[in-house]
Amino acid sequence: MHLSSNSQLISGRIRVLQRSGGDRASSIDMGNGVCVSCGLMLLWMVAALAAGRPTHVDAWRIRRRVPAPVLRFGKDGSFKIVQVADMHYGNGGNTTCQDVLPEQFDGCSDLNTTAFLKRVIADEKPDLLVFSGDNIMQKDCVDPVASMEMAFAPAVEAGIPWAAILGNHDQEGNLSREGVMSYITSMDYTVARVNPSGDSCGFAIDGFGNYVLEIFGAEGSPQEGKSVMNLYLVDSGDYAPLPRIGGYGWVHETQSTWIKSVAKKLQMAYMNDAPAQPQAAPALAYFHIPVPEFSNLAPSEFRGVKQEGISSASINSGFLTTLLEGGDVKAAFVGHDHVNDFCGDVHGIKLCYAGGFGYHAYGKAGWDRRTRVVAATLGKDKNGDLQGVRSVVTWKRLDNEGFDTIDFESVWRNFDNP
Repeated sequence: MHLSSNSQLISGRIRVLQRSGGDRASSIDMGNGVCVSCGLMLLWMVAALAAGRPTHVDAWRIRRRVPAPVLRFGKDGSFKIVQVADMHYGNGGNTTCQDVLPEQFDGCSDLNTTAFLKRVIADEKPDLLVFSGDNIMQKDCVDPVASMEMAFAPAVEAGIPWAAILGNHDQEGNLSREGVMSYITSMDYTVARVNPSGDSCGFAIDGFGNYVLEIFGAEGSPQEGKSVMNLYLVDSGDYAPLPRIGGYGWVHETQSTWIKSVAKKLQMAYMNDAPAQPQAAPALAYFHIPVPEFSNLAPSEFRGVKQEGISSASINSGFLTTLLEGGDVKAAFVGHDHVNDFCGDVHGIKLCYAGGFGYHAYGKAGWDRRTRVVAATLGKDKNGDLQGVRSVVTWKRLDNEGFDTIDFESVWRNFDNP
């Protein structure tokens, strides 16, 4: 089947456009004026749709054009992460908003989510975006591949490294949980991975989207060849695998075993390899469904708001204990409960909600959609050379007229590294 640069297919629902001066498709028009970044894979996808073939096969693995970037602190000693929780992306301009004020409803759609993400990227200028699950609402998606292209388009177009994990809604359709994560790993500028290989960890791991991101020291510093901060991204599942239990999923023993193993290796490398360090590099964890210990926090013990119950699994799999025993994790960041955005300390680990980001996700009318920002800063030695991480702080940005910053607080500080 031949596709011209402006061929219109499938009753006008999908129209492939050619980038000016280029010879490959670079955007897709979903029939509502919404164009999103895409590539050679979309030519294949349109042909597959027209022929009645499935769009979610391994053919997408050939489409990555930009290698996964290396994550590194800037020469100013900073590294900033923006967490995007619960976009619930559907079909772009055709998908209506939920729980907004009456005067906001007309014309409100997934495009409001896109505009918010572009606004955050432009203002915060993050070094990494972490999409922490329920990125798409697959049961509402005409095609989950096209929805993912739209949802992640601002990150790809900005050329910013981005990571993603899955929630409980990403797979609710024709594309499996593994398929969703596999597609994410094929996209440009992503640092996401499906799972570590069995060869690297010695056993199969439950879930899809369990991986570590190493953030290296500043270029030209004594630590430029070492990971000075690590991120553990974990699949917290979707729903309980045992019908008699019910409710939401949890982190399984294989995942906890893997975390313990990789944490030990990272700590040994940081403390023993030149230049040797007196303590382990700090780590942060990102997963979608909160652990039950979020319920331990009383309102007087956290900053932010709790406006709904803690929707954790019905059983406690001991994942927080795993993080505590590892000793390097300073904070864990989740989504899932959209109108909670609090952050509090449990046994020395900050447990933090991001608050709901997406406009197609449930929320609370009059309560602004929001994002959580985390910023880490390197310390300096007496010669002024950048060293390991000195501090980690967090705040939230609201999608309101003033793009307000709220709830600035410390996550962790290394008092041995002033």
